[in-house]
Amino acid sequence: MLLSDFEFELTADRIAQAPTVDREAARLLVLDRRSDVLSHRTVADLPELLTPGDLVVLNDTRVFPARLLGRRVPSGGAVECLLLKQVDENNWDALVHPGQKLGIGATIVFEREEVILYGEVVSRRFHGRRTVNLWVEDGSSVHTAIERIGHVPLPPYIKRSDDLTDRERYQTVYAAVNGSVAAPTAGLHLTEALLTRLQARGIEVARVTLHVGYGTFQPIRVDQVEEHRIESEPYDVPIATAGMVNSAINEGRRIVAVGTTTTRTLETAFRKSGNRCLLAGGGVSDLYLYPGVTIQVVGALFTNFHLPRSSLLVLVSAFAGRERVLAAYDEAARNEYRFYSYGDAMLIL
Repeated sequence: MLLSDFEFELTADRIAQAPTVDREAARLLVLDRRSDVLSHRTVADLPELLTPGDLVVLNDTRVFPARLLGRRVPSGGAVECLLLKQVDENNWDALVHPGQKLGIGATIVFEREEVILYGEVVSRRFHGRRTVNLWVEDGSSVHTAIERIGHVPLPPYIKRSDDLTDRERYQTVYAAVNGSVAAPTAGLHLTEALLTRLQARGIEVARVTLHVGYGTFQPIRVDQVEEHRIESEPYDVPIATAGMVNSAINEGRRIVAVGTTTTRTLETAFRKSGNRCLLAGGGVSDLYLYPGVTIQVVGALFTNFHLPRSSLLVLVSAFAGRERVLAAYDEAARNEYRFYSYGDAMLIL
């Protein structure tokens, strides 16, 4: 299957630059796979669109301010560094810009609000990837410095600087476990009140954790979709969640994944058990879901609208069919839905 098969046209004004004021007010395109019927609702309608007995699973990862803005030493040239994951006590895997000017030994200073964080490039990889050693001169916590001076890692298609409101809105209301460099964006639409309404309707809610890293948003750089590989990302399935999912599987109840990262977590943990059940505990997922790979656990998917040629769009197509998904995207664009991280949502039943 060609990567070009996952292309669609979208005008720039359809790319959301800011979230809706009310999380639940986002529009919701509902696709019924059995009838191919599309309907236009809002996220606030989610409880009535699901069925009592359904199990909704969330990803409770928390985004940390992983985008560091600094300057090269001694030239003073601007540097942007997106921290991807911590490699060991002092070193971080990162995407840096301008990559061609930041070779091994390059020194960077990140400074904001009287906090100074130093960095040195210690190894070099392709496509701007670097290993960066970070330290604070007085020996204080690097993590504390990152939390204070880091910027919200908004995606590059959001053409504005982050502000204080992004610290709250680019985070799910149930975020609990620090570690992601991008939000599990489907969950941005949910509120505590909506989760309460789901449970009042007899719909169970459970949580997993998958820390969003480079694997989620890395570009597909091959022509044949099947040849792409996803970098691993850490996940954890609590014992209670595994029990709830396994009960739903055994009883034939539907499992509703909130987002593609939740989907990958559930499908990974199911495959690792080898026993037709979900395996509790931690691990890493490099599971790549594309058309032709069977989705074994998830029966409904609540998700955002994703970029063309992305592994996320490919995953949604694996769940609902490429032609069906692209037709739904075309319908959303014609009806002026807002796309991508801060955009509207889609429910696939």
